[in-house]
Amino acid sequence: MSGQAVTLGVIATDRSPHRQTARPSAGHVLAVGSAVPVLVLSGWLLAGLPLLLLGWFRPLPMLVAGGGLAVLLCRYGLRWYGLRWYGLRQSGETISATAGQTAAVLAIAVASGVFNGIFRGEQLLVRRDPGTYAEYAIWLARHGSLPIPRGDFGGPDPALRFDGMGFYDTDDGILPQFMAGSPMVHAIGDWVAGIPGLLLVPPVLGALAVLTFAGAVARLVGARWSPLAALAFAVSLPVLYTSRTTFSEIPSLILIFGGLSLWADAWRRARSDQTPPAQTRTDQTRSAQVSAALAGLAFGLSLLVRIDGLRDVLPVLPFAGLLIALHRISRTRAGGAPLPAGVAGRLGVPLLGGLAVGALWGLTACYALARPYAEYLSGSLNPLLGICAAVLVLTAAGTALAPRLAAARLSRGSPVRWPVRRLPGVAAGLVVLVMAALAVRPWVQTVRRVPDSPEDALTAEFIEKTQEASRLPLDRTRLYYEDSLHWLFWYVGIPVVVLATLAAAVLVHRLARGRELGLLLPLAIIGWTTVTTLWRPGITPDHPWASRRLVPVVIPGLILLAVWGLRWLRARAGNSGRRRTGPLVAAGAVLLVVPAAVTSIGTAFSPVNRGEAAAAADLCAALPRNASVLFVERVTGDRFGQLVRGVCGVPAARVAFPPGTSLPLYADVARLIGEVRAAGRVPVLLAAQADQLEPYGTASPVVALRTRQDERSLVDPPDGTWSLNIDVWMTVPR
Repeated sequence: MSGQAVTLGVIATDRSPHRQTARPSAGHVLAVGSAVPVLVLSGWLLAGLPLLLLGWFRPLPMLVAGGGLAVLLCRYGLRWYGLRWYGLRQSGETISATAGQTAAVLAIAVASGVFNGIFRGEQLLVRRDPGTYAEYAIWLARHGSLPIPRGDFGGPDPALRFDGMGFYDTDDGILPQFMAGSPMVHAIGDWVAGIPGLLLVPPVLGALAVLTFAGAVARLVGARWSPLAALAFAVSLPVLYTSRTTFSEIPSLILIFGGLSLWADAWRRARSDQTPPAQTRTDQTRSAQVSAALAGLAFGLSLLVRIDGLRDVLPVLPFAGLLIALHRISRTRAGGAPLPAGVAGRLGVPLLGGLAVGALWGLTACYALARPYAEYLSGSLNPLLGICAAVLVLTAAGTALAPRLAAARLSRGSPVRWPVRRLPGVAAGLVVLVMAALAVRPWVQTVRRVPDSPEDALTAEFIEKTQEASRLPLDRTRLYYEDSLHWLFWYVGIPVVVLATLAAAVLVHRLARGRELGLLLPLAIIGWTTVTTLWRPGITPDHPWASRRLVPVVIPGLILLAVWGLRWLRARAGNSGRRRTGPLVAAGAVLLVVPAAVTSIGTAFSPVNRGEAAAAADLCAALPRNASVLFVERVTGDRFGQLVRGVCGVPAARVAFPPGTSLPLYADVARLIGEVRAAGRVPVLLAAQADQLEPYGTASPVVALRTRQDERSLVDPPDGTWSLNIDVWMTVPR
């Protein structure tokens, strides 16, 4: 691959008013189609946060503001795609997407969406994160504001508890646990078709993620490799898993890899030696700067979707500083001759500006809407913020001092010394060494954490129960993080990991020699996020649950590098004199797809949590319209508390219980019943068992859910589902 990013194809459009071709090329379709998701999502999130903060997150304002911004970003982000690009060659041939390649990518994306739509989940009960995200989205769709009111229970009472799993009770009301970006997207489904529409949004996002990822591969590796990469990505179990229910990982992936696509387009335009017809060099530079700014915006907005996005896109900050520094050095060099990346250095400021705007949106949402969540994560978030601050300071200092340092270096005129000459080989060897260390980690380290908070204690108890169910040695302090690279062996296969490591080593070697500069940012994001995620996944280690950590960057990043490595091997084989490289590519394609498919087949056709939507409807139908619901058992309150508020539309609260017990005091429940009646509302008590309600009246069943849930595997890839039985009993006190 040359130092420039490859192009997807051309459209023979003449900007003259007298002549236009009627049909875009296949490469143009792939380029535009894979860029639209990130631009639309960015526009929606840009408009959504201010409207949510104002309490106006409603269909009409969002259609006008969010839809308008999405159209605007597409208008300016895609306006240059209609121009023919010249001078972009690889191995002496112009790179372009054929109709077959574009059709294959689109077919894989559509098939992925349909397949995941058929086997979608129905996680509405707040048992883990998807339930929280779903209830968060339902509340936004139907109320358009935060915080969530506590409701009328006749006044404050020390026995009333409004917090629970996934929700915090604050002075102003109830706040959901997570960032607002994903719920603002999922809310569209509820506006369109209620809960069934909400449950179909994840498969649609999954299909768009396949398309977005394929577009990034087409730009960074080559269009002919995009169908293979899209297929390997789509069949991976973690991608199937997160494309079937309300997770945040898929929207994050669209923003990050969509941002990489926009960046590749910006770099290509800035580095092109030829200007398209009817376009000046200034127009070409301006179009590159617009794409760079939009790429930075997408990177920054990933914080609005996942707070972990702060770590994922951290390399963008020093990279933008590097571009600015190179541009400043180029402007001060004698004779004005630009450095190899000097022209592209003009992209540094717009990239940094877009990143700053997107990050501002994310940090504002975190402070205004998710502060309790940030406080809960302070043990890991504060060090990350410190690292970001240090990187910012170093980047600013390096950018400011770059011309002086370069001038001093040139004035000395010292020859290249041994360490610098050896740098490419050392850097490539370091890549292999890091991956080898992660591979042998299970034999030299056992990662443990002694619980030091109530949340950690619940996690330790969960791990111990999972160990008991799986007949493993009981050790509640185990985190199993040392096996993280082996998770990738399960989900993408050893060949993908090996090829990706080879590709990363080759690319690092070339980058150290000043080549392949267009791949520096993608490789930095993929490499940094992969190593930090594998070292400390930061998630409960049962599978498929823990696999979600690998979805936004690690799995797509390794697949992208693996197809680059396969392309490199093909080129090497061709250069060595082999006339037929087709068998090599075919064997590589099988090795990239089959291992992931074999792992996925165990759960790919097994939908989970089916029946939760019907259970929610049954519960809501059983509640009086003027009810105030009291949960007299903790687990039922955690699972159904926000569902009663958001879906059923009536106030709900748990009744506090003494430490060491699971039921509240009779006196507290009786007092709250009286207070609710005095407020003119109907007290309704809910619990998991009929005998828990006997002191207060005759109980009747309102929910009897019999369904399947995700497996909880700790040391093996998941290959099935577990049963899940949930009962809810109700009484209206006498």
